[in-house]
Amino acid sequence: MWIVSVINYKGGVGKTTTTANLAAELAWRGQRVLLIDLDPQASLTFSLVTPDEWERDLAASKTIKSWFDAFMNKSTGALTDLVVTPRRAAAVLRGKGKLDLIASHLGLINVDLELATELGGATLKQSKLNYLKVHRRLADGLSQIADDSYDIVLIDCPPNFNVVTKTAIVASDFVLIPAKPDYLSTLGIDYLQRNLNELVESYNEYANLEGTAGVARISPEILGIVFTMVQIYGGQPIAAIRPFIAKTKKLGTHVFDAHIRENKTIFGDAPQIGLPVVLHRYSSGTHNDVVLGLEEFVDQFQARLAHWSPA
Repeated sequence: MWIVSVINYKGGVGKTTTTANLAAELAWRGQRVLLIDLDPQASLTFSLVTPDEWERDLAASKTIKSWFDAFMNKSTGALTDLVVTPRRAAAVLRGKGKLDLIASHLGLINVDLELATELGGATLKQSKLNYLKVHRRLADGLSQIADDSYDIVLIDCPPNFNVVTKTAIVASDFVLIPAKPDYLSTLGIDYLQRNLNELVESYNEYANLEGTAGVARISPEILGIVFTMVQIYGGQPIAAIRPFIAKTKKLGTHVFDAHIRENKTIFGDAPQIGLPVVLHRYSSGTHNDVVLGLEEFVDQFQARLAHWSPA
């Protein structure tokens, strides 16, 4: 079971759209996919369940916020208790794979502040042990899910590097970075990479402390950068955005050749329908072009994962 965090510091770069469509296409191909929405904006959640369904069935006790709250209240609860199967996606996927969701909550933004209060300790050693305990929260929860339950877990992270985001990175095998090919969206990629490296270094240093036997070191790999909201002309990205793509490739991180095309109408309507674009049943030339781009990206995504898979 691979665990992949999807993250970019910049909001509005198509992160949630990428996560939802990647998950849906993998499920269409027969994969068993679990989505975890860690973004307080809950855009991924509301792309798959209606606000009414969320309010009626999930808000009180079946969101990731409830699970973090239980941790801070010293109570227990299995992560699997929060899993729901979005009904509209399930209807389209019948006979294919599986697409499940752990929903977010608008109050998740406050959880980060509360988690930060758990990081202190009477001694330096205790502080470091608390650091490991807090940052391992999601990893410990996911370890309770049997490997044969899902093929992949995709975590939609908030557009920052707070404690909640760090719990996702610690739990992950890989990191996927969606980026819009413009100045502001690509500017923070190098900074994000440095912060990822610093987190791994600090965490692994603490994991070597006496009294931390059994705490595994982490080594999440950056799976790659995928460009989103790409305007195409003549089968290629328009000239205005090519310099940003070329500059990003010089960072030394893998950049997917496939792009996710810009189409505000198709992607904008998808959450109201409750289905990612790749699962829409209507067809047009424009829709087909968008879906073909998504399918090409998923082909390359699976090829990258296969690179790390045991023979």
